[in-house]
Amino acid sequence: MDGSQFLVYPLKDSSFGAVVTDVKLSEIDDETFQALYTQWLEYALLIFPDQHLTNAEQIIFAKRFGDLEFDLAPITNVDKDGNVHFDPTEDRVKSIKGNMGWHTDSTYMPIQAKGAVFTAHTVPSTGGETGWADTQAAYEALSDDMKRKIRALKAYHSLWYSQSKLGHKPKVGEGYGFHEMEPPLRPIVKIHPETKRTMLTIGRHAYGIPEMGEKASEELLQELVDFTVQSPRVYHHTWQVGDAVVWDNRRLMHQGRPWDMKEPRIMYHARIAGSNDSEFAGHA
Repeated sequence: MDGSQFLVYPLKDSSFGAVVTDVKLSEIDDETFQALYTQWLEYALLIFPDQHLTNAEQIIFAKRFGDLEFDLAPITNVDKDGNVHFDPTEDRVKSIKGNMGWHTDSTYMPIQAKGAVFTAHTVPSTGGETGWADTQAAYEALSDDMKRKIRALKAYHSLWYSQSKLGHKPKVGEGYGFHEMEPPLRPIVKIHPETKRTMLTIGRHAYGIPEMGEKASEELLQELVDFTVQSPRVYHHTWQVGDAVVWDNRRLMHQGRPWDMKEPRIMYHARIAGSNDSEFAGHA
């Protein structure tokens, strides 16, 4: 299969994203992948309906994008014994609810993730969508005054910070991202290492701009998020079983959407590792 055989349909009324058909991800050759990768850099989010990837096939596909931060993790309210969890006091449920805030993956780690491959295995009857928001288009739409204001600013990023707002405070080492390292300090304005376009690094893990007081910092970061998630810079995907998506974590924020958690929702997430050269953050 060569790269000319798949079809790309840009999302209507959105600054990013495309649906890709006429391709089977479990069977693509290197030429086809390179053509898909070019489309991925252009659109940041590629949606592949009716793929029904196995876990092993998902990992193989994700590894085409580079080394993985982790191979595969279930994002689900269903445990290994098939029990459905919906009690809001449970850490499992608090973690899922945390993901409903706009965020960028692994900004709280020393090296931010490059991207992710996500698949739908069981979906609820309604709700449970995933949304993405385009921080490149957001930056480009900012006023000149705001661009000047944030140009040199940095913010800390912490999963402890974001989850503590939900009353979720695991012990050190109990879950990915809960560690004793100093929180990374990341520039709010970032240059994409491959496209060279300018975008924002913001979201629920960001806090504590050193040059500002706590209240002013929180207000500015929230203002940037609120601006980013306005049309046409946002898209929410209604999942069908078998869907696979890959998104550019350097450009897009994302969020889960609520659903009746008495219904099962089973998704699998493979996270693509960022480059030490471009996604590493220092400390204060």
